[in-house]
Amino acid sequence: MKILVTGATGFLGCHFMDELCRRVDGFQIRVLSLFDTPALQAHGVEVLIGTVTSPVDVARAMEDVTHVYHLAGLVSRKPEDANLMFDVHVNGTRVVCQEAAKAGVKRILMSSTSGTIAISERDDEWPDESSPAPLSLITRWGYYASKYYQEAVAREFCGDKVELVMVNPSLLLGPGDERIGSTREVLSFLAGDVRVVPGGGLNFVDARDVAAILPVAMDRGRAGERYLLGGHNMSFAEYFDRMERLSKEYAPRIKLPGNWPHFAARAQAALFKAIGRTPPIEPAAADQARYFWYFDGKKARGELGFAPREASATLWDTIAYVRAHHMGNGAFAKKGD
Repeated sequence: MKILVTGATGFLGCHFMDELCRRVDGFQIRVLSLFDTPALQAHGVEVLIGTVTSPVDVARAMEDVTHVYHLAGLVSRKPEDANLMFDVHVNGTRVVCQEAAKAGVKRILMSSTSGTIAISERDDEWPDESSPAPLSLITRWGYYASKYYQEAVAREFCGDKVELVMVNPSLLLGPGDERIGSTREVLSFLAGDVRVVPGGGLNFVDARDVAAILPVAMDRGRAGERYLLGGHNMSFAEYFDRMERLSKEYAPRIKLPGNWPHFAARAQAALFKAIGRTPPIEPAAADQARYFWYFDGKKARGELGFAPREASATLWDTIAYVRAHHMGNGAFAKKGD
């Protein structure tokens, strides 16, 4: 068996490499990455420098490979990044699946997002893997639109040539988000920039739990199926309340209905950009927070044995990591933490 991993240096990818290398000898693992890292060197895996959008790079990486973990991706809520995300998610996945078919790869495990299925205007709707894609909503945002088309491209180009299993994790939290992509709103909360509580709700899951279940999904997941990987459905009001109690960061917040949080975020973003600063909350994030990202994850629990840890444990570790690594090297940590 020879394993190829894309996206090994990302938030999920770093945790996954720790997990995979505990299970498999390094000489069986090859990584296709834009750059090498000390962590990859420490794992003793083969590293090929390249990109998933290059057929030449991917063809070289697929030599003698039997199994592929396709985790490469880009998380952004900025409209100006939509074309880049489409290139990575859609064109990159097309290249990976085409070259895998040519090389005789047996199986691909691809990570997408729960947002291609699980978004609703109502808090009592909990979609599952059989639910139709809410296209009128997800096509409004570049990230989720690109992930929807990524799934379609993967199914088309794997076809009956390569077994395809997809996992759809919700918002990834936990320690280790070096590029502060998934946990940016946690940083904004701790910095005191979140003053408005949107009316929607989210589902989040620990990146370490998702990383641990990926080899199981590769082995036991049914070809052609996808699995929603979620931890906890929670309103934003409860989510901020939990983080407030865990972080001891108390600040007055108001709950605004409907479009008002989006309007407030747009006004704040315009003000910050006018003075040359990055806005703490992207308007697209506030727009998304009007909706409910809840879902039913019983399929992954039943077929894969997925059992995410308790919500407060994930939030506690996320807060501690963000404070230590993104807020002045721990200068903002509370006494006794």
